[in-house]
Amino acid sequence: MKLRIYPATAGVSLLLLAGLLSAQNTATTSASKVRIVRLSEVKGAVLLDRSAGRGLEPAITNLPIVEQNRLETATGVAEVEFEDNSSLRVAPDSAVEFPELSRTAAGTTVSSVHLIKGMAYLTLVKSKGNEFHLLFGEHQVAVPPGTHLRLDVNNNDARLAVLDGAVTIDTPHGPMEVTKKKTATLLLSGDIDPTVAKNVAENEFDTWDKQSTDYHARAATMSAFGNSPYAYGMSDMMYYGAFSDVGGCGSMWRPYFTSASWEPYSAGAWAYYAGSGYSWVSPYPWGWTPYHYGSWNYCPGAGWGWQPGGTWNGLNNGTMIAMNPAGGSGRGTMPVIPPHPPKPGSPSLVPVISKPLVRSEMGSSNSFVFRKDSAGFGVPRGELGQLNKFSAHAATRGSVSTPVYMSMGPGSGVEARGGASAALGAGAMRRGSPPPARSSYDNEPYSAGGGSYSAPAARPGSSSSSSSGSGTRSAPAPTGGGRGPR
Repeated sequence: MKLRIYPATAGVSLLLLAGLLSAQNTATTSASKVRIVRLSEVKGAVLLDRSAGRGLEPAITNLPIVEQNRLETATGVAEVEFEDNSSLRVAPDSAVEFPELSRTAAGTTVSSVHLIKGMAYLTLVKSKGNEFHLLFGEHQVAVPPGTHLRLDVNNNDARLAVLDGAVTIDTPHGPMEVTKKKTATLLLSGDIDPTVAKNVAENEFDTWDKQSTDYHARAATMSAFGNSPYAYGMSDMMYYGAFSDVGGCGSMWRPYFTSASWEPYSAGAWAYYAGSGYSWVSPYPWGWTPYHYGSWNYCPGAGWGWQPGGTWNGLNNGTMIAMNPAGGSGRGTMPVIPPHPPKPGSPSLVPVISKPLVRSEMGSSNSFVFRKDSAGFGVPRGELGQLNKFSAHAATRGSVSTPVYMSMGPGSGVEARGGASAALGAGAMRRGSPPPARSSYDNEPYSAGGGSYSAPAARPGSSSSSSSGSGTRSAPAPTGGGRGPR
């Protein structure tokens, strides 16, 4: 069946979000403690205590985070995405808790994030009515919408750098406003006034933060999020897929790099949450919204596609699977919810691999390979330009590669091939050939970020693979960059 594919432009996304908005009006009319935020990116060794009685366990992308959960980045980095597309990025060797994640009777959100140690970036969109509180040491700062900041917490003090907007800090002598491009240093305890520097010192993770912030901002502009209470995950749908006019099946969103034989539920994991049961977690970088809202439908001759509609499903998204019965040519097998909670001492993540999980990845030290039916798994987020042409080529050839190189971190002035900078964790993947080497005295911006998704451990005989980071407080593992296909 021939598909007419078009990017998820503003008009299409407005139609999609109209469904989101109308579906969620009744779901947000009363105060609720059952609120989830999304672990939107995981690179390297990251741990999450999901209050399931198992303590810290390995984290994977798209795990729901609920109130009282604890996130530790160890030697990795992580991003948490809130419902309105606000985001929190956590550097290595950091620990974060979520004391409050609630929703008011008016439908607005109240969030409290406690940075126990390490460094984190916070980007809040301009969502009317939402409250956000940042806790560290004995301090609590109310962060207004539209603020972008960096917080670094050490043993005795904390440095709060305002990158955009302004925050007000309570001091022994009254409120103190810290405005854009200023840094406040505060003791974690005691009644000494903070000191304020009229600048923001550079940090090796600043570019990673900027790239991620820009990624979300671009998608937000394209899709006109407006005041949708459930806008998270839309950035990734915009980047990793498009809507298709599929004959008699109507308009369906399909991820790039998929064929009629790809199945949306052939790989993933069941994550157990005390009081709520098991929640389905998809390994795909875009795998949040389509597994909590709308439905997957099988179109004969074309394959699976997602369509908006219905109500938002939080932790109990297993009901969506029940609405997509297996059977019929090419439909595949739907995963079955485990009948009992995990036994004492056993992991609370139950992997499901019913067919090999295809990965797009580095093919050599200077090329990246996109593979058919990878559905974007392994493709760096927002770093390799537009994916639609790569997807079309992979559909006919099975795979397609593009030349890439690795750009080193700030001050190095070095361009390296492939795994060299990847191992250092201080570079970024870029499409094309490396430019001529420049002097180490050139203080030019650099790009950092990316890496690969760590999939849940596969059952014996599965071909699923995973990766993890290494090192301490180095820039995140490289992903990609450069322009889209010409």
